[in-house]
Amino acid sequence: MWYAIITLIKKELQALFSSPQSRRMLIMPVLLQLLVFPFAATLEVKNSTLAIYNQDGGAASIELIQRLSAAEAFPKLIMINSETQLQQVIDRQQALLAIRLPQDFSRQIATGQAAKIQAIIDGRRSNSAQIAFSYAQLILQQFVLEQQPQAVPVQLTVQNLYNPNLEYRWFVLPSLVAIITTIGCLMVTALSLAREREEGTFDQLLVSPLTPAYIMVGKAVPGVLVALLQGSIIALAAVFVYRIPFTGSVWLLYLTMLCYGLSLAGFGLLISAMCANQQQAFLGTFGFMSPAVILSGYMAPVENMPPFLQVVSAMNPLSHAIIAIKGIFLKGYTFSQTWPQLWPLLLIASITLTLAYLIFIRRSGQ
Repeated sequence: MWYAIITLIKKELQALFSSPQSRRMLIMPVLLQLLVFPFAATLEVKNSTLAIYNQDGGAASIELIQRLSAAEAFPKLIMINSETQLQQVIDRQQALLAIRLPQDFSRQIATGQAAKIQAIIDGRRSNSAQIAFSYAQLILQQFVLEQQPQAVPVQLTVQNLYNPNLEYRWFVLPSLVAIITTIGCLMVTALSLAREREEGTFDQLLVSPLTPAYIMVGKAVPGVLVALLQGSIIALAAVFVYRIPFTGSVWLLYLTMLCYGLSLAGFGLLISAMCANQQQAFLGTFGFMSPAVILSGYMAPVENMPPFLQVVSAMNPLSHAIIAIKGIFLKGYTFSQTWPQLWPLLLIASITLTLAYLIFIRRSGQ
């Protein structure tokens, strides 16, 4: 019986790699996303425009403006001379952030008083504007500390663990190991049974010596292998091309990708078992993909979501895979530290594979 299962797996892999177009669909999207994502999915704010309304004109305000202009985040400054201009640059989105320096700013600095500075943020681009404001705020605080060291008896020193220089690629690339492999594994498994129905070979599969359980195994294994292949490509590129430090164990990374691939295969086969053709399977795959990424914690912290969405996120394999893979890459996770993310993946895989099997049995009439 194992020979029959291996034969079915070989048949699925031959169908995947039989034509140059199929091979390109499995490899090229991974390479393309590896080139685009680390630069497009940036968490930094660079090349932003800062507007400054300097009502003071003193030495302190001029020095502060020079420091802001030297920051990498603000290569372009717009000097404003009136309230009307201040309103216009924000309304027309000419500047992401505007800073107003009051008339007595230099005197406040010279006399040791608390300097009052107003920041005006474009709420239509709130996330980027808040990050830009954090950059400007850091420069302002450092400037005030230098001018008024006696006003602050304790100086706070910040140390960023696991990512000391706050390199955004250190955050993005380990997450992409899980995100990019998701679409490949889902497509391979979701299209498998739907393709058999569409090509008219589904009945031939049912009358073969293989039982439905063995058929499900033969359909799931190629998807897991694709996930391991694509995950390996991304992990190697992260380490050797983008120089992301890898502090964990290679075997633990592959164990995590294996558990994640099984959970994805479960969802893919569940979609495939419910769909009558490949078009429906395509729609089901993309219908799963978008909520999975949004609820994974990659774009926004899960803790900030409503309670019911946090429950849904717990059932999302991507949310567990991202935590585990980032921990292995950057924190040197051991097996005991990774296990709290592995057992939910195995539980999700067992539930989805069981449901897919039951639906397959019912729709095949066995």
